[in-house]
Amino acid sequence: MFPPPSFGSAGEHRLQQQLGTTERAARFYDQQVRPHLTSEMREFIGRQIMVFLATADSRGECDASFRAGPPGFVHVIDDHTLAYPEFRGNGVLASAGNMSENPHLGMLFVDFTHHHVGLHVNGVARLYDDADLRRVHPALPVDVAPGRSPHLWVHLTVEEAYIHCSKYIPHLEPAPRPAGHDAGRPKDADYFTKRRAPVWSSLS
Repeated sequence: MFPPPSFGSAGEHRLQQQLGTTERAARFYDQQVRPHLTSEMREFIGRQIMVFLATADSRGECDASFRAGPPGFVHVIDDHTLAYPEFRGNGVLASAGNMSENPHLGMLFVDFTHHHVGLHVNGVARLYDDADLRRVHPALPVDVAPGRSPHLWVHLTVEEAYIHCSKYIPHLEPAPRPAGHDAGRPKDADYFTKRRAPVWSSLS
């Protein structure tokens, strides 16, 4: 018998009991889930150029978003701490706004090109001005995005980290944008509202 799980929500534990997966889940918690980042996880994060974010506001209304940058744009401060920059964008600040109400943040890093594995990192986020966080952590990277300065930093205290199975992660080949790719492209705000041919029509 496994001891009571120290990870996971009450809801997932109830469903595990109902569906008969309690022992399988307990093995996963015991063998895969860590309350901090291992050295392998830290190295993996340092190589990633993208991350998917999950946030929710104080009422539990959810939002999913995406961040990208050069390798190391999500900076590993130590085994329990990450930080990444937020740049000035459309001014909505949906993810950061959620974190200001509900600090729980889920991050999913996925390697689509080499090892085909993912890493979940969940924890508690806090927003900092660039100068304020640099006073505490002077080793933060500079020039993460040339010509742009961080509007805010998201500082994450890690509560759990675990692998995402590689079984169904597709293989993607990195490629440069074709020359002239953006020529004549509608503004982002218009992309889904303008009448245009489906992007998949050339495949039929």
